[in-house]
Amino acid sequence: MTTSFIQKRSTLLISAAVVVLVGGGSWTLMHRTDAVAAPNPQAQQGPAISVTTTKVEERDVPLYLTGVGTVTANASVTVKARIDGQLDKVAFTEGQDVKAGQLLAQIDPRALQAQLAQVQAQQAKDQAQLTNAKIDLQRYTTLRQQDAATQQQLDTQKALVAQLEASVKTDEAQINYAKVQLSYTTINAPISGRVGARLVDAGNIVHATDVNGLVVINQIDPITVQFTLPEEAVPAINRAQLTNHKSLKVTAYARTNNKDALGTGNLILLNNQIDTTSGTVQLKARFTNPQHTLWPGQYVNVNLQMDDHGVALTLPAAAIQRNQEGTYVYIIKADETAAIQPVVVARIQDGIAVITKGVESGQRVVLDGQYKLKPGSRIVENKANAAAAKGSAK
Repeated sequence: MTTSFIQKRSTLLISAAVVVLVGGGSWTLMHRTDAVAAPNPQAQQGPAISVTTTKVEERDVPLYLTGVGTVTANASVTVKARIDGQLDKVAFTEGQDVKAGQLLAQIDPRALQAQLAQVQAQQAKDQAQLTNAKIDLQRYTTLRQQDAATQQQLDTQKALVAQLEASVKTDEAQINYAKVQLSYTTINAPISGRVGARLVDAGNIVHATDVNGLVVINQIDPITVQFTLPEEAVPAINRAQLTNHKSLKVTAYARTNNKDALGTGNLILLNNQIDTTSGTVQLKARFTNPQHTLWPGQYVNVNLQMDDHGVALTLPAAAIQRNQEGTYVYIIKADETAAIQPVVVARIQDGIAVITKGVESGQRVVLDGQYKLKPGSRIVENKANAAAAKGSAK
């Protein structure tokens, strides 16, 4: 009896121990599962991402309209022969500047000199006959008064004098024409400018009908730039011209460098019609070009300053990002996390984006490192890059 009781008691103790062990294991397993299911929020965000930030600034921004233009000569003349003849002399050096009136070439003048001498001799002959006819007219007039000559003789002499006077005038006109023709044998520069390549060498026969001419002169100081802008800009340009009562300022930059200006000039033409095929309007600006930084045929970027200043919200252009929905920036929230903020960009000029909607003055925005971000990412400021960016902005 005693032995049986002891065995039953041992069995109960073992069973109780098993229950306690099973229960403890279940409690531990449940708490471990809960720990896995509810991780630390900071661990979910991952490590902070190093970025460079900047602040939205209010600044006075002049309004520019930007376009692409082509440098053209202020004036271009193809110098041609106006008469036929042999080219005796070429008096210019290729690629050098010439002044208006400077000798460029000489055509053999001998044939025209002979023609001039011929008509001058004819004039002398007709003038001598006219002088003699006038003397005879005076005699006939006296004789008629003395009734020693008939009226018909007097009238005939008057007609002869008139005929010879007309011949002398014709001779004078022929002389003037011959002198003009002779002057064409000397070819002078019609404008000041830079001559190009020599198109005809001395010794060749040139003709007034030749297409290419002798040389091309381009006036490059001053020089002009032709460029186009969208048709929507026309009303604003007209308003700016009426408001300022002066020519608008135009600045030209190299296509590969928008920092160093090649020249500053004034708008001289807003074309009187819009090109309906392209939806653009043609404009022209004139530049002084003493250093020849602008050259005919050169492509340039053009800024047309509208002289319309105003306070605007600005950001460096590098802060602006684009996706299918439009432009946006990464703003930095109070908890040092990044968030996407859509913005409306009015224009980008000189590396500065003018913002009309989406951000506020003083708001922090990511300038560099956006490619590593996603909404909710924690950020840390890259001090070195921020200092470098601030120094370059100055």
